[in-house]
Amino acid sequence: MQCLRFNLPMRIWDLHCHLSGVPGLTPEERLKALLVYADRMGIERLCVYMGMKWSQDPSPADLVLQNNEALRAIAKYPDRAFGFVYLSAKHPEESLAELERCVANGPMVGVKLWVAEKCSVPAIDAIIRRAAELKAVIFQHTWFKTNGNYVGESTPDDLVALAKRFPDVPIICGHTGGTWELGIRAIRAQTNLYADLAGSDPTAGYTEMAVRELGVDRVIYGSDCGGRSFASQLAKVHGAQISEADKQKIFCDNLRGLMLPILKAKGIQA
Repeated sequence: MQCLRFNLPMRIWDLHCHLSGVPGLTPEERLKALLVYADRMGIERLCVYMGMKWSQDPSPADLVLQNNEALRAIAKYPDRAFGFVYLSAKHPEESLAELERCVANGPMVGVKLWVAEKCSVPAIDAIIRRAAELKAVIFQHTWFKTNGNYVGESTPDDLVALAKRFPDVPIICGHTGGTWELGIRAIRAQTNLYADLAGSDPTAGYTEMAVRELGVDRVIYGSDCGGRSFASQLAKVHGAQISEADKQKIFCDNLRGLMLPILKAKGIQA
């Protein structure tokens, strides 16, 4: 068996992490558990979204609960974890209030949008506009499902429609649509969209196609832990037939570049 060798260490920031699917009775315990594995895999920083239990269609009260749990976790490990505020276009006014609480007046540095409402709806525009003013990194889950999406679940095509309304605002296409061959093609022409590699199987050719079709500067590593392992998702990049310099961009530099404006504004060293 051939053994692949890598020029380590690289700086690795994980774009896409959750407290669900992880052992621990508190948010702090769950993030501690993730960091044990992150240390083993050489991952420097984690971006954490949402609380300890999935909530696909959160009420305004549940958004607050979810974000409070994430705030607790990142407060325990501020030098290792960044927080993204969980918002819903179904509740734009309450989401704007959470954006102010957690980002404008709190430690969080990004926005997480999931499956409660499609990102193409006009109600989301106020959230995107305010997030951009705050320089927050915007992450939108997307998927092309062969058996049909959830009612409010966005596809990359929905995200393209949103991105065209905000062509100067960087937005990350979560999972690159799951069915990544279609997702990469869907976002290719919309240059303010970035591909998140997280959450699907570590199939050969995924990263190479993303680099070839989008350019390496628009490709970002993430794991989707604890739904997926760090190791399987790191393998998408470590095993890709691309240069070490390109791997470093995907593992850290591209995400760090998107985050630097808000990190500098908050006085966070990274």
